[in-house]
Amino acid sequence: MDRTNAHDGRRGPTSRLLLCLLALVAASAWLAPAAAARVNPQVAGLQVALRAYSVYAGPIDGISGPATRRGIKRFQRRVGLSVDGHAGRATRSAFGPLGRPLFGKRTMHRGLVGWDVSVLQFLLARRGELVPISGYFDARTARALRHFQQARRLAIDGVAGTRTLAALRSRAPQGVKPVLVNTTTSAPQVRTLLDSWSAHYGVERRLVRAVAWMESGYQTDLTSSAGAWGVMQILPGTWSYVETVLIRRKVPRTASGNIRVGVVYLRHLLREFGSNRQALAAWYQGPTSVRKRGAIRETKIFVANVLALRQSSV
Repeated sequence: MDRTNAHDGRRGPTSRLLLCLLALVAASAWLAPAAAARVNPQVAGLQVALRAYSVYAGPIDGISGPATRRGIKRFQRRVGLSVDGHAGRATRSAFGPLGRPLFGKRTMHRGLVGWDVSVLQFLLARRGELVPISGYFDARTARALRHFQQARRLAIDGVAGTRTLAALRSRAPQGVKPVLVNTTTSAPQVRTLLDSWSAHYGVERRLVRAVAWMESGYQTDLTSSAGAWGVMQILPGTWSYVETVLIRRKVPRTASGNIRVGVVYLRHLLREFGSNRQALAAWYQGPTSVRKRGAIRETKIFVANVLALRQSSV
């Protein structure tokens, strides 16, 4: 590089100007592809895991920028790993269920939890689908996937198999925006609210956090087709029951109010059913259905996923 500068120094003003213009043209030709290449869907899976542990508060954009690297280092310090800012195998393992497997390693279907599911949700969201970014393959994710499959004339089965994965890997439409999550209340603020209401009502905070993450990925602005809303995805009937029977006062429709209602209702189910597994089954399937039928297969998968996340202390 020094040689180039020495030669330029002997050129006249016109020659130097021409060289500068040529350099700018060359740079502009390379900038657009390079910027596009920076988006790595696997990084979105990493960002979701970092967000679950409240060490990253930026957008889920698939770009490994300074904030993402700082988040990795914070997480590595927290769990006692070598602090190098790279998400190697040991770091991914420390994330628990959200750290494995990488996208493309398995066929994905409803009920799964993992890094690859986070990437799937990211890719769907970049294509305009309304889907939570949590790493949990729920009914909304299946619905969004079926819509994508229909648009691409694939088998509409809600399963991310070989052909669907290949279609998802293809270039996203131009002009897509980063996937912004929880724009009104940050993940650290949500965790603070979860911990505060858990302590207030005497419910294990790790269990509450795991339920909240499974329900919404700590997103405050999600509303399901059935009307379940907020961090804890509370149905209107459940909200009314908690207000009129369990708390006996109105609760504001805010992130804090949503979490409060969810914690109170979870405490109620824990007292009624006497075990985490049964209470979580009732949370997901409904207490009346669990008493009559027992936990169905899909409910058992949800319960197992919540308990796995509880162990990894999201």
